[in-house]
Amino acid sequence: MPRLHISTIPAAVCLLFAVALHPASAQERQVPDSLGQLQLSFAPIVHRVAPAVVNVYAMHVVENQNPFLTDPFFRQFFGGGIPREQVERSLGSGVIVDPKGLVVTNYHVIEGASQVKVALSDKREFDADIVLKDQRSDLAVLRIKNAHERFPTLEFANSDELQVGDVVLAIGDPFGVGQTVTHGIISALARTDVGVSDYQFFIQTDAAINPGNSGGPLVDMNGRMVGINSAIYSRSGGSQGIGFAIPANMVRVVVASAEGGSGTVKRPWLGAKLQEVTSDIADSLGLKRPTGALVASIVPGSPAARAGIKVGDLLVTVDGMTIEDPNAFNYRFATKPVGGTAQVGLIRNGRAMVVAVALQSLPDLPRDEVEIRGRSPFFGATVENLSPALADELQLDPQTEGVVITKVADGSTAQSIGFQKGDVVVSVNNQKITKSTDLERIANAGGRQWRITIDRGGQRISVMFSG
Repeated sequence: MPRLHISTIPAAVCLLFAVALHPASAQERQVPDSLGQLQLSFAPIVHRVAPAVVNVYAMHVVENQNPFLTDPFFRQFFGGGIPREQVERSLGSGVIVDPKGLVVTNYHVIEGASQVKVALSDKREFDADIVLKDQRSDLAVLRIKNAHERFPTLEFANSDELQVGDVVLAIGDPFGVGQTVTHGIISALARTDVGVSDYQFFIQTDAAINPGNSGGPLVDMNGRMVGINSAIYSRSGGSQGIGFAIPANMVRVVVASAEGGSGTVKRPWLGAKLQEVTSDIADSLGLKRPTGALVASIVPGSPAARAGIKVGDLLVTVDGMTIEDPNAFNYRFATKPVGGTAQVGLIRNGRAMVVAVALQSLPDLPRDEVEIRGRSPFFGATVENLSPALADELQLDPQTEGVVITKVADGSTAQSIGFQKGDVVVSVNNQKITKSTDLERIANAGGRQWRITIDRGGQRISVMFSG
C-alpha cells in the first residue's frame, strides 16, 4: 500500500525559466519559446537562496527497551553495562526568517527533542532553542543561540498567488548526502487528506523530496518563500514525485507569534462545527455541485453566534476567497490575524449574504490536567476539562460535554482496554463527569464493576467492565 512519509525536505525555490535573470510579476508568466530560454540556469537563484537554508539536527533521549535490562539471568553477566537510555537523532531542514537567527522548520523534525543544533550552508554549527512548537500546523520556530551576526534570510510571499505549473526548486540534505538541488513544478493546490497536520490545505509539488528535507522552504520566482515542505507520498520511502508543502500564509502566522514572544499560536476562533457538502446535500440545497462548508452546530456566545450565523448556513467565502470545503474554510480563517473582522459570505435558504465575524482567539479555561493513577479502567490515562479551546484543538464538537482523554500511556490499563486520545468521558457508574477531578475521585475509590459511557467522534458508546 502507498504510504505517506514525513520526510526531511530542505528549501524549495519556486521560479520560472524565463525569469531566472529578470524577475517578473504573476501576470507575466510564460512558457519557454526558444532554445536559448531553455539554457538559462537556476544557479543565480540557488546562489542567493541557499545561504538561508539550514540543516536541523534534533537529539532526544529514549528509554532502552533491550530485554537484557529486565532479565535477571542476563543482568548477572552484563550488570550495569547496558545503558538504560540512548540518544536518538533526527535530521531535517529549516529556513532562516529573521537576521537575528530565527529559524522555521517542521514540528515533527524537533518533536521530543532535548537538544537541537542548526548547521549553516558554510558548515558552521550552532545550538538552538525551541521558541515555539505548533503541532496543529506541523511547524516549529527555533532561535540560534549565542549568535553575534546578522544571518541571510528569506522573506515571505503571498502563497495564494501560486499557480499550478509554476516551476520550483527543492534545496536540502536528502539522506544526509549534503546540500542538493532538485526542480519540478507546482502540481496542485489546496490538497487535503494529507494527514500530517490539522490544517489540510497543502501545496503539492513533483520536485524530488526525500527523507532529510522536511522543514525547508518553497520559494517563488523572486526568491521569496511560498511554503515549507512537510511530507511525501511514497511506496518506497523515497521520492516518487508527490510532495506536500505548508503554505507560507500559514507559516507567517506561526512565525509572527514567535516574534511576538508567544510560546503558542493565537488563531481566530469561529465557534461552529462545519461539515462537508455531499452530493445529496448539494441537491437538497439546489447547488450545481458540492461546495462550501455547512454549519452543523454553533457554540452560544461565540464569534459565529454573535455574527448571526445559524445552523444550516452554507459558508462559501472568507474575505472574498472561495471556500470549497471545511478544510479550506479552516485554513482561510486560521490565517487571519487576531483582531478586526473577517467578511464571511454565506447562503441561507437560497439567499446570499455577507456577515462580519470578529477575529478573536479561543477562550481557554483552566484545563486541570490529571493523570489517573487509581485502580480502574482509566489507569494510565491523562484527562482534562473540555473547554472550547481544547475542543477546537482536538477537533471535537464544541457542544460536547464531559472530560476528554488527552494522553494514554503505553502499556497502561487504559490502553489495553482501548481508550484513545479524544475520547470524552461522559459518565461512570451512572455519575455524570463534568470535571477531571470527578473522574479522579471515582477512579481512586476503586470498585469491581464499571459502567462507562464515552463520546467518540460524536457517537455515544456504553461499556461494562468487571475486575
